[in-house]
Amino acid sequence: MNGTLNKVMLIGFLGDDVKMHYFDGGNCIGRFQLATNEVYINKTTNEKITSTEWHNLVVRNKAAELCEKYLSKGDKIYVEGRIKSRQWQSEDGSTKHTTEIQVTEFTFLSTKKDSENNKQIPAADVAKNTNFDPENNVLPINDLPF
Repeated sequence: MNGTLNKVMLIGFLGDDVKMHYFDGGNCIGRFQLATNEVYINKTTNEKITSTEWHNLVVRNKAAELCEKYLSKGDKIYVEGRIKSRQWQSEDGSTKHTTEIQVTEFTFLSTKKDSENNKQIPAADVAKNTNFDPENNVLPINDLPF
């Protein structure tokens, strides 16, 4: 196989709101950090350990505007993209390096806005799942359910 692959898939939580940067010509990028967690048990101490990895994400143009509009700190998102490293000169003349995920696809999994809307609906107003309500199952007695 001669080809190479640079693909990242992450599910995590936003560490902060999306920060937008606008450029001449109408283009823009959005930047935010995503936290992913690994939980394991330390075999020697039997202690539950949670390790958090932070990822710098970059979205462009319309995707950036959608992320800015709908996402906020703490929201859960699925992203696909590619790893890109870059360097630049800081104001003090030192060379800075960063590694980013250039997002190409994303799916909002849960947003704080969804959670707030769900909390505002009283439990009595939530529609029952009629699939398991025996009063609504109108099947002939001799009919098998499969």
